[in-house]
Parts: sequence; C-alpha cells; structure tokens
Amino acid sequence: MEKLRIIIADDERPAREFLKAVLREFEDAEIVGEAENGADAVELIKQLKPDLALLDLRMPEISGLEAVRLLRKSQMPLVAFVTAYDEYAVQAFEVNAVDYLLKPVEKARLRETLNRAHERLEQEDWRGAEAENVKNAAETYQTTARAEYLERIPVKRREEIFLVPVAEIASIIADGELLHITTAKNQKYIINYRLKDLEMRLAPDKFIRLSRGVIVNLEMISRVSPMPGGTYLIALQNGQEIASSRLQSRVLREKLFKL
Repeated sequence: MEKLRIIIADDERPAREFLKAVLREFEDAEIVGEAENGADAVELIKQLKPDLALLDLRMPEISGLEAVRLLRKSQMPLVAFVTAYDEYAVQAFEVNAVDYLLKPVEKARLRETLNRAHERLEQEDWRGAEAENVKNAAETYQTTARAEYLERIPVKRREEIFLVPVAEIASIIADGELLHITTAKNQKYIINYRLKDLEMRLAPDKFIRLSRGVIVNLEMISRVSPMPGGTYLIALQNGQEIASSRLQSRVLREKLFKL
C-alpha cells in the first residue's frame, strides 16, 4: 500500500504533536508538513501537494473550512476536519460526505480516515468531488449555524450588565485573555473571552479578521489604504485605523477586493 502524504494544521501545538504521534504508528502514513494557522496550511498544500490534509476546523485568521475554499480545484487534497463536537459542523460534514475527526482523536477513527482516503484516491476526478463536497459543507454549516450567531454581547461593569448589540460593534481587539470591544460611537467595553471562540459566534459575512488579534465589522469599514509589503491600513467609520497582517491581507484580496 502506497504511503499517504499528509499535512497537519492546528493552532495548538499539543494537538499537532498528538496527531503526529498517532500517525507515526501507521506504516502507510507520511507526515510531510505542519502548519499552525489556516493561511500557512493553504501555502503548504500548494507547495507540497499532499494526498490528505488534517485541518483543525477552528483556527485564528483563517478557519480550516476557509483555508480549503481558497484553493483551486487542481490544488485540492483530500480533507478531514478535526474539531471538538459541533452539532452544526458534524451535520454539514455528514450531509455532504466530508470526513471529520472529533477531538480527542481516537486511533481507530483515524485509521478509518486513512482507509477512506486510500479508497477515494482511486476514484476518477476525486479532486473535483472533494472541492464540491467541501464547498457544499461550508455553505450548509454557515446556514445551519446562523441561528446561533450572537445578536448581543453581555458585558459586566461592576454590578451592572450591558447588552451590546453586535451590529453596533466596530472592532474587537484581543489583549491576552481580554477582548476590547469598540462600538460605532466609540463606546468601549472589556470582556474576558477568547477571540477564537467569539469569532465562531459572529456571522462570517459581517465580521472579518484583520490579524491574529483583531476582528472588525465589515459594515464599519470606510476606507482601505494599501501599505508597503502588501498589507492594508483599514479605516473604520468611528475613526479607528487598524493595520491588517500580511497573512490576512491575502484573504482580504481574495474575498473582498476582487470584482
């Protein structure tokens, strides 16, 4: 049996190390690369052309789903998404025949994924089928999860709780374990929450990452100025100016700046 050339992408190092340790127990698995974010995963896939990509569903800046949607059909590997239990993700993957692994990943279940990958590689136009399945899964996930998107964020100040409408938020900036929320009227709030987790509860057609620690409301963007090195300076309607990272600038160009 030929070896499957595999890349792993997960923003948490222990998760990557665990997957690598289990994969090394299989004689038909060869780990050819690893990434700690979605943007790097996209570049690795383009460069290394793996047979199979094991992608964490939730990664900063670019999720696993977004990463593979940035690939052309000719660049598409087989994909298995690795995720903590998420009812909507599981439903989307099962309905659209996309493989997934639930954390903590079990050796026997990973073996099934490798066996399935061998079988699928023998099918004609497997890249086209995989690209179509992932696209449909992403659309299904976005549609079914929409009901769970936040409309208000509760913020505690002393003994009072303020309900901040999500539609009025201009930016969310991470500072360690704290998130600084600024509204369109420049009201400022602080909550203790992980940006990665909050991002999954915000509508992806309304909010976008500018860098590892910054999310902005698309409707609040008033001007985009190109900067040296292929990055952008994003001006918001409330007067904030925030630079995009190099990684996320690529996503902005792909998703927003093309007619």
